[in-house]
Amino acid sequence: MERRALKHLLTVGVLVTAVGCDGKSPTQPSAPTSFLVGTWRGTITVQPRDAAASSAPTTWTFEVVPQTNQQTFRATIRSEHPWLPTAIDGNAAIAPTSTPPTTISTTGEYSSPRGCRGTFGSIGPAEATRIETDFHGVDCGGMTFDGRVVLTKSAS
Repeated sequence: MERRALKHLLTVGVLVTAVGCDGKSPTQPSAPTSFLVGTWRGTITVQPRDAAASSAPTTWTFEVVPQTNQQTFRATIRSEHPWLPTAIDGNAAIAPTSTPPTTISTTGEYSSPRGCRGTFGSIGPAEATRIETDFHGVDCGGMTFDGRVVLTKSAS
């Protein structure tokens, strides 16, 4: 008899749970989204060694790497700069906290229009809607370049 009562109690519990969830399975609560996630637009200024600096539009898109306390990101960087007209797949990290104001550092590699794989790194302050970073890179034949990126968060 106790077995039958337990079976009925479990059945009622499952039904109540299903009705309480509108027939959908319960899910985990969604994690808050980092302020960095999304598309940022702005200006990239590049100064190759022994050349004048010039600027062009750039777009940076950040996507959280799961299970990193929202402090590590995949970065897709698109540059319209004539010296650096490329898409860069990179990594970004924010520290010491995952909330602004904080510091962002970015690293990546790209296919140089000069026929090699180049690398770059950047670091600077990240605010809720503005990023300003200085960067340094190495292109073909060890040619170095420096620059600055100023970005603002695009409306979602």
